[in-house]
Amino acid sequence: MGLWARISRVFRASTGAALDKIENPELVLQQTIRDMRDRVPELNNSVAQVMATERLLAKNKENLAKQVVELDSKIKAAVKMGRDDIATAYIGQLQQAQVDLERTDAQLELAGAASKNALKARDNYVLNMKKRSAEAMQLISAAKQAKLQEQLAQTMEGFNIGDDSSTFNEMREKIERRVAAAEAKLQLGSSNVDSQMADIEREAMDIQLQDKLLAYKSEMGMLGAGSPDTKQIAASSDVQEAEVLNSSILDESNKQSHSN
Repeated sequence: MGLWARISRVFRASTGAALDKIENPELVLQQTIRDMRDRVPELNNSVAQVMATERLLAKNKENLAKQVVELDSKIKAAVKMGRDDIATAYIGQLQQAQVDLERTDAQLELAGAASKNALKARDNYVLNMKKRSAEAMQLISAAKQAKLQEQLAQTMEGFNIGDDSSTFNEMREKIERRVAAAEAKLQLGSSNVDSQMADIEREAMDIQLQDKLLAYKSEMGMLGAGSPDTKQIAASSDVQEAEVLNSSILDESNKQSHSN
């Protein structure tokens, strides 16, 4: 292979690669559809010209046919009048008109076939154009979908799932630690001294209510001297006295601690 052939091949390869990069299939297909649609008016004009030629020949044939009939009548009239010279002139015109009629008839037949072929070609082109347009629209949709998929793939390539997974795990551990600490604080708050004192106060109130109930029964003579309820009143009185004594002792100790 010669040097210039190799250079030419390299140049064509480089040019083709550059065109492939800048060539947009979607735009090319859209331009192709426009070009096909732009040819339809040209085809219609061509078909119209062929059909006009056919109509012109048909009109010419009709005129020639009338002319033949008129010349035939004139020839007969001239013969009746004994004007052979005029009849001979009309016969010459008749022969020429018949030749023109035959030639026009042949041309009209060809023109009719040409019109049919032109119409068929135009219809086939329009049908093919519609088919190609539909295919082009499908290809354009596929190109758009491919472009979106390429963009999505690029986005996914830039998404480092490992780093984000570690971040999610770290945040999950922090939240779990906070939840555990809150639960522990809640448990401690529910078991503190204030809660215990509240329970004791409720129990003491229940005891006082029971004592008052027994006192009412005793005043009304509903309790015997050795009945269990009487014993319960005595026990309750002893408990109250013990509580008063303990309270006094605690107050005394508190005063001494303050004085020291």
